Amino acid sequence: MIFLRYILYPIVPIYYLVTWLRNKLYDLGIKKSISHKTPVICVGNLSVGGTGKTPMIEYLIHLLKEDYLVATLSRGYKRKTKGFQLANKDATAESIGDEPFQFYNKFKKNILVAVDGDRNNGIKQLQLIDNLPEVILLDDAFQHRKVKAGFNILLTTYSNPYFKDIVLPTGNLREPRSGSKRANIIMVTKCPKDLSDAEKNTILQKINPETNQHVFFSSISYSNSVISSNTNKPIDDLNDFTLVTGIANAFPLVSFLKEKGLKFDHLNFKDHHEFSEQDILELNKRDLIVTTEKDFMRLKQYKSLRDKLFYLPISIVINDEVKINKLIIDFLMHNAGL
Repeated sequence: MIFLRYILYPIVPIYYLVTWLRNKLYDLGIKKSISHKTPVICVGNLSVGGTGKTPMIEYLIHLLKEDYLVATLSRGYKRKTKGFQLANKDATAESIGDEPFQFYNKFKKNILVAVDGDRNNGIKQLQLIDNLPEVILLDDAFQHRKVKAGFNILLTTYSNPYFKDIVLPTGNLREPRSGSKRANIIMVTKCPKDLSDAEKNTILQKINPETNQHVFFSSISYSNSVISSNTNKPIDDLNDFTLVTGIANAFPLVSFLKEKGLKFDHLNFKDHHEFSEQDILELNKRDLIVTTEKDFMRLKQYKSLRDKLFYLPISIVINDEVKINKLIIDFLMHNAGL
């Protein structure tokens, strides 16, 4: 795969030019971005792969749900439905996608969860319902420029920041690095917890933010317990289990579990893996399974796994929560006229 990417290097300038031109047409107003009355906060990235969008969306939900009626809007990647879908009691990972289903399971009493490949249509549909949302969180929509979000949060990982990368197909960037200038906040995710001020300053210099941009650093925080459909178990009590992951980058999770001195084998699937009957038969042979919350949303439907399937919750810790919270609340106060 890596060799193929290098063979395709001559296509990089073409991809760069096409995506740069597309952005320029939007910047000049030749292609139209639509603004909406409801405040819209977009969380996205420049690169393919996992940068921590789901934990960031959940951070925003926790921040806002007590004071605002929050809606999340995703495309519902790999769902088996079409068009606009508003999550309800009959929702599944197959009907709305695993990440939106995770949001719905965790926050359904407090928020609205919707999916639509056409984000403008999704926003319009949300604005038609009786329970009108007061803020809409767009998940993975930084390149969806048909919507003019009022506030953009751009995520990039510490281990593979966008300023060291190039565009597809040889690199991982969906668009040129210059796209980062559209962000209000740039969040460097999955940082070591002991990241020094000197290294932060080095990264800041390489990002070289605009005067109106704010850069933050976040790290992953793992729970002390794993959770099943009916019980919790302290993580230190785990013995000889199977780790199942279907995420873009399982390395931080694997490293955490190894640092805990836990004994496990690892079944590593591709991101958003659709578990087959053969996969489930294999998992039925295992005595104890630990997985990610996203994968749990797809696996918990199998009754044969229910008593031995656990997930490890994660959250993010941001270096200056007071400042980022203020920036977000100020945006909403200004745009909602509250």
